[in-house]
Amino acid sequence: MHRESLHIETLAVHAGRSVDPATGAVMSPIYLSTTFARAADGSYPHGYVYTRTENPNRAMLETCLAELEDGATALAFASGQAATMALLQSLATNDHVILPADSYFATRALALQVMARWGLAVSVVDVTDPAQVAAAVRPTTRLIWVETPSNPLLKITDIAAVAAIAHAAGALCVVDNTWASPLGQRPLHWGADVVMHATTKYLGGHSDLLGGALVLREAGDLAATLRQVQQIGGAVPSPFDCWLLLRSISTLPYRMRGHSANAAVVAAFLRDHPRVAAVHYPGLPDHPGYAVAARQMALFGGMLSFQVRGDAADALAVAGRVRLFTRATSLGGVESLIEHRASVEGPTSQTPPNLLRVSVGLEHPADLIADLDQALAT
Repeated sequence: MHRESLHIETLAVHAGRSVDPATGAVMSPIYLSTTFARAADGSYPHGYVYTRTENPNRAMLETCLAELEDGATALAFASGQAATMALLQSLATNDHVILPADSYFATRALALQVMARWGLAVSVVDVTDPAQVAAAVRPTTRLIWVETPSNPLLKITDIAAVAAIAHAAGALCVVDNTWASPLGQRPLHWGADVVMHATTKYLGGHSDLLGGALVLREAGDLAATLRQVQQIGGAVPSPFDCWLLLRSISTLPYRMRGHSANAAVVAAFLRDHPRVAAVHYPGLPDHPGYAVAARQMALFGGMLSFQVRGDAADALAVAGRVRLFTRATSLGGVESLIEHRASVEGPTSQTPPNLLRVSVGLEHPADLIADLDQALAT
């Protein structure tokens, strides 16, 4: 069957997998070998030379990721930041990039601090406003970065509108789809050229692996450049992490539905709580980006943030009283996490000091609500 005819639940289980021809094993083995034998004529009959450049587990994972996002090709990396770095390294000196004002703080740091020393020009604007994006475009603009929902304020960006601006300028539209996952959103369907994932998060889903990925609409020159950066730079995931990730993706559709359903219930509870000043969740009808999110997202996701009435001390006190939630960074695992985001991001953080970011897990939502209720009690 053609992949276009298969539902994403089926792709999550079958894409990139096949019965091992050597043993008949239904589950693929982990290929830990760092090197692969040549044939007598000096060729590599199985297509593998050295694990930094290619590995069977990584090849299977990349095939799966491309099919999940309906892309032409995918590249796996050792982390989401490594994937972002590779994309920025594909640009030239003096090229210009537009970044969202509300986005993962390490993405901004990578562009503004590390890559600026390489001559990359960066503008930071509110990409939820297409007029601001269009006004920021320069003749040297080569890439417009979108993160929707954003981290940590869950702002929603119209992917199709930004992609149209990027393409009119001869630039790429790149979407960080980590929070939505391919279940919640398919950015390539809305005009994006590249999708980035921190596969550590929902794709991995169990807080036990580190990884990143880029999925491209076309397998052309950009894909070749990124493959060169990946293979020569060597920021690749281990065969074991690739195997773990491929295993975890099998349950992604059902995990994401559970995360999203639980988050919607928790968000509604927080919205009505007297000690909560604001809730940021795109599935709430009063969210400023609800209409766009409802159009381009199939699920609203398992992430939310809320602002406690008061200051940073009040927010930290709430986080300090939780019993079921774990106070920890990261997201997307089966367990619920909560953190005071501004203190994680440090002194340059632009996050409201009274904001708590929540990764809603797969526990029963009534238990999660009871925990938050007692933590919010004065």
